[in-house]
Amino acid sequence: MLEKWKFREIVVLSALSVVFAVVYLLFVQFGNVLFGMFGLLGYEFIFGIWFIVSIISAYIIRKPGAAFLSETIAATIEVLIGNAMGPRLILSGIVQGAGAEAVFAATRYRSYNTWVLMLAGMGSSVTSFVWGYFVSGYGALDPGYVTTMFIVRLISGALLAGLLGKWLSDGLAQTGALNSFPLGKEVKRSKKHDIAS
Repeated sequence: MLEKWKFREIVVLSALSVVFAVVYLLFVQFGNVLFGMFGLLGYEFIFGIWFIVSIISAYIIRKPGAAFLSETIAATIEVLIGNAMGPRLILSGIVQGAGAEAVFAATRYRSYNTWVLMLAGMGSSVTSFVWGYFVSGYGALDPGYVTTMFIVRLISGALLAGLLGKWLSDGLAQTGALNSFPLGKEVKRSKKHDIAS
């Protein structure tokens, strides 16, 4: 999968994975606070944040495997730096990364517009929810409550992973730090067009 990747792409994917592993671990604490206030639904409000590295990596690098690998690596690092879930979290990362990757694959890795990024966040929502349904015992809960959890997770995936991921990536590209990547080139062209018009 990585044989066609450039060294700088591997470095950026790795750096993003490390940064967001830390972010993910910090958000576990925030999720615990929300859990105390709203029960299981509390986690659903912010669940999309745990998919964001897959969206950002795919949007910046635009190569097959970027979403899947970044999410898997981030989950692995999160376990290494102290997430109490342990190795099962790595499986969660694989499942979440696969959900986003499937959406980008469906476009044949040709489309990275806002809607596709939001759908990729929702793709992670779907796969992670199915995984959670069986692993976390959602089946024992009231069906109406489970449906609400799923809807909230879909919205969270679209907004916190898709839209926020796009906004953060675009902001980074505006600095010129991504000029050698497809997103950076796209932003550069857009700036030239704005100046010309």
